[in-house]
Amino acid sequence: MHPDPMEPLTRDPKDVREIIAQVLTIEAERLYQEKPHINDDIIKIIKEIVK
Repeated sequence: MHPDPMEPLTRDPKDVREIIAQVLTIEAERLYQEKPHINDDIIKIIKEIVK
């Protein structure tokens, strides 16, 4: 049996799942940009959720 690729999303705490979901959304939105700079956005997401 293959491991469930969604297992980390179901296992991790809610805050971690929210960070992962938001980062994946940003990556998908900027996938076709030549230089998608998302580092600042990732830091912003983490700060908002962790506060």
